[in-house]
Amino acid sequence: MSLGYALRRIVEEYPLARTDPPAGHPLAHVIRKAAPDELRRALAPLGGPFVVKGSPGRGSHWAAVPWLALFDPAVTTSATRGYYLVYLFPAHREAVHLSLAQGTVAAIREYGPRSGDHLRESGARLRERLADFAAHLPVTAITLGCAGELPEGYEAAHILGLTYDLAALADERRLHADLATGLAAYRALKARGGLDLPTQR
Repeated sequence: MSLGYALRRIVEEYPLARTDPPAGHPLAHVIRKAAPDELRRALAPLGGPFVVKGSPGRGSHWAAVPWLALFDPAVTTSATRGYYLVYLFPAHREAVHLSLAQGTVAAIREYGPRSGDHLRESGARLRERLADFAAHLPVTAITLGCAGELPEGYEAAHILGLTYDLAALADERRLHADLATGLAAYRALKARGGLDLPTQR
């Protein structure tokens, strides 16, 4: 298996997989184990350490939007808070988003119904902080094709990144190069103050 093959399997198989229970499902295993293993292999030449996790959902429920993420443990080890680099799989199209994203659940807990506005506003200011990556990670907004607090939160939490269609996932060299670029942006955000933004007047 390669990183591109693992991502492609999730894209292609997830809609049908969701018609069966996730417990013991082969694709749930790919998302939890095989895909994270491939991402770890791709990260190996880039230094670390990183925590890598994949989530097909919880318990007996598939996620509306599955994800595969890497976390700098000095920043966060969870998609709920901080910021991290993540592959998100939209429900409405055969594609994958590579997203430098803000933690969603922490924002929902703190800001409630205003969390989306807060995340979009801070994302815009964080893009200014990472302006030197704009040409290489040009996607500034993503859509995930489903309603709900978490999918809509993921959309709002996006800072910058890339979107791949199925054909692009066959280019393993590009995926590795883009991963290195995404990781460089992640590290740059950490070095430049993370999510701490000056109070606007």
